[in-house]
Amino acid sequence: MLSSRVLVAAQVCNPSHLPVKHSSKQLGRSLALKFSAAYPTVFLLARSSESYDAIVKEIKASGRNAVGISTDVSSASSVSSALKVIAAETANKNLAAAVYNVGGKFVRKPFLELTEEEYSAGFEASGRGFFNFAHGILPLLLETAALSQAIPNPPSLLVTGATASLKGSAQCASFASGKFALRATTQSLAREFGPKGVHVAHAIIDGAIDTPKLKESGWKVNGGEEDGAIAPDAIADAYYWLHTQPRSAWSQEIDIRPFIEKW
Repeated sequence: MLSSRVLVAAQVCNPSHLPVKHSSKQLGRSLALKFSAAYPTVFLLARSSESYDAIVKEIKASGRNAVGISTDVSSASSVSSALKVIAAETANKNLAAAVYNVGGKFVRKPFLELTEEEYSAGFEASGRGFFNFAHGILPLLLETAALSQAIPNPPSLLVTGATASLKGSAQCASFASGKFALRATTQSLAREFGPKGVHVAHAIIDGAIDTPKLKESGWKVNGGEEDGAIAPDAIADAYYWLHTQPRSAWSQEIDIRPFIEKW
């Protein structure tokens, strides 16, 4: 919590809002629940309300506040509209963190069979989408950074990467090119906005996430070994750890994988 002195000066109780853009319902849920335990309000952005309705209800049932906004991050106008809603809802309050957790369309096929549209799909979500999101959200995070020592945790922009952020596997040119662009942009933003007080960090999720759909598929990840898939709540814990790092010891990138994952 902010001290009472800053509470009065800033007319806020604490940096109180977290936008989470998610395509993975399970990880998005874990992130939203983790941060909602620390901050009164979270905003959930997704293309379809079906992706966030249940999470919004769950958070509200716990006594916290959540707002879902239908948003297509590949559209600058859609992101702009979402940010206007956020700005209106957060008047006289400060943004604590923003999480970009977009998988995008995954295309696996031989390169010579890949269409230009399919190739571009990876960049639309991870390249253009992140540009639109970061372009709109960073000014709000900079406002929080201006509070400097008055806030318990520096404002954060946290970004979800994948194995493809480092390695372009065969027949994955579309997905890998988008993830490479996302990682490069995150590095650039970290170097530009870190000195201004905004912590920009990239997390490489190097393994399958343990979700109900994964279990239903029957796929035995890492031979079915216990803890062979990454627990989404554990990923959320890692993101929150990044968010709470002091300014004297920031991590720009972490990688997360099961103990048995080959890498």
